[in-house]
Amino acid sequence: MTGNMVISKLLKFKGFRAVCWWFYGKTSFTIIVKPHRNGCRCPECGRRGMIVQELEPRLWRDISVCGWTVWLQHCPREIYCPTHGRVIEEIPWADKHSRITYRFEYALLKYCQMMTQKAAAELLHIPKSTLSDLLHRAIFRIREGHRIRRLRTIGIDEISYAKGHKYATVVYDLDRSCVVWIGPGKGRETIDRFFTEVLTSDQRAQIKWACCDMNEAYMGAIQTHCPNATMVLDRFHIVKALNVAVDEVRKEQWRIATDDQRKMLKGLRWILYRHSSTRSRKDTRTLKALDRGNHRIYRASRLKDEFEPFWEYRAPWVAKRFLKSWTTSALRSRLEPMRKFARMIRKHLCGILAFVDSRLTNAISEGINRIIKIVKNRASGFCSLEPFSDLIFLTVGDVDIPAQIPARFRTL
Repeated sequence: MTGNMVISKLLKFKGFRAVCWWFYGKTSFTIIVKPHRNGCRCPECGRRGMIVQELEPRLWRDISVCGWTVWLQHCPREIYCPTHGRVIEEIPWADKHSRITYRFEYALLKYCQMMTQKAAAELLHIPKSTLSDLLHRAIFRIREGHRIRRLRTIGIDEISYAKGHKYATVVYDLDRSCVVWIGPGKGRETIDRFFTEVLTSDQRAQIKWACCDMNEAYMGAIQTHCPNATMVLDRFHIVKALNVAVDEVRKEQWRIATDDQRKMLKGLRWILYRHSSTRSRKDTRTLKALDRGNHRIYRASRLKDEFEPFWEYRAPWVAKRFLKSWTTSALRSRLEPMRKFARMIRKHLCGILAFVDSRLTNAISEGINRIIKIVKNRASGFCSLEPFSDLIFLTVGDVDIPAQIPARFRTL
């Protein structure tokens, strides 16, 4: 076996082979490579063409081996394709405009999914600024021209990406648990751009379920652009609004309470937040004591506990009857925060009842948001949305970006 064959076998060259090689300095290793069967294939159609001229030699960076920086060298040839005219021959180990190999690009993408860019740069032996530039160019190239497909169930939420109340709207595919679109801002104009510029009319008609919080901009956009979609208000945000209403009653009573009465109310906040099934016996006795000490807080806590069975109903007509009865009790309670919550329930009754049929929540999107926060904290924040969006798409996007690299180069 010749030295060139050994090099080709050890470095797992596929679709091309080593012609000769040499060491340059103490850390660099250069290999002259050549496509199998003389190459000369058109990058568009794959047909062999006639050689027009040989261009200047080019270098491509490959992953390091045993501390040696590996470079591939080749003189690309301009060929004549009967279909596409004069073009540069296909380079099997790299993208036509790239100066790094597919294998290096795959390693870069996989490392940046799992760690900080600084750590990835140290493993790949390149400057951090160079890695950042290569990373974003690779993500842009792979996602360029990408179209969203098979979108049936969507979730919409907003995230913060910088100081100064800078927000972005994120659209999720809840069936596949991934992010499909990110846009700057959180108003109606932002979400309208997604429906009008990203989706076609057929794609909008295919959306069957949409889950969001009680943001009027999101709800209005869904009703306008998705005629066949059933809107489901997120369970988490409804429960959060109920907890806020109960806490408002507690705050009102705390403000007017005497010093002796405040001793009894101290520590109630976290007890009131708990689900009735997770309270201890001591917590239950504390709440029952409020029936004599502070009836308004006790009444708010009772209304909260009475609302909990709603999420277990399976028949929409039973759930609707329950909500009608519960909101009537809340409106008669003379507790303004609870009355406000009850009016909100009646206003969005259809969206809340849709949960009974679909059992759909934004829990998947909240889980994805946690991963997004990890991405943001890993980079210690982002100054602009574009690089942040690239890292989100790399980590939890609807396209597995490293998997778009040709399979024979997916080695580390």
